[in-house]
Amino acid sequence: MKLLSVNVGRPRTNHWQAPELTGIDKRPVDGPVMVAAPVSEDTGEVGLAGDRVYDTRNHGGPDQAVYAYAREDLDRWADELGRVLPNGVFGENLTTSGIDVNGALIGERWRLGARVVLEVSLPRIPCATFQGWLEEKGWIKRFTAEARPGAYLRVIEPGEIRAADPVEVVHRPDHDVTVAVAFRALTNEPELLPRLLHVEALPEYAKDVVRRRTD
Repeated sequence: MKLLSVNVGRPRTNHWQAPELTGIDKRPVDGPVMVAAPVSEDTGEVGLAGDRVYDTRNHGGPDQAVYAYAREDLDRWADELGRVLPNGVFGENLTTSGIDVNGALIGERWRLGARVVLEVSLPRIPCATFQGWLEEKGWIKRFTAEARPGAYLRVIEPGEIRAADPVEVVHRPDHDVTVAVAFRALTNEPELLPRLLHVEALPEYAKDVVRRRTD
């Protein structure tokens, strides 16, 4: 299990929804990248040095510090879409190899390289910017139906990472709610929502969404 690439965004005009800029255009970088926990949810800070988000209402902050997507899932999408999908094209900070990202448990912890530790916190929910960026009609519906969303992670131990660093699962919590299950619950399968309330590592604002939908 390893990192194939570490991807940092560059600002692009957002033609698809507010705000005016988006950081979805992530590109692999050479050399080490510092990873640290953002201190705020409304400044655009994310976990990787040199990166940021602009839609601070829906992205960024400590619980969405880093976004990971598996190269294996990118390859499946490339086959289905009939196009090349380079590392970073889904807006992911980490393109991984050998890790079942969608099968990771909420609260699972990964060690990257020598010292960085990240914790799986949330699935990625697709938006209009993602659809517009890929230029695929009906992409939100299609992506949602596949339930291969990739994972947001929070930073537990900061440090430097780089492409080819090993990834090791160092903790798995005692429940069965994976990234894919949480995504399905929050999108097309609301009958799964009650399972999320007992997941300690799920952010409290996500649990508030669950409570509102199950009241």
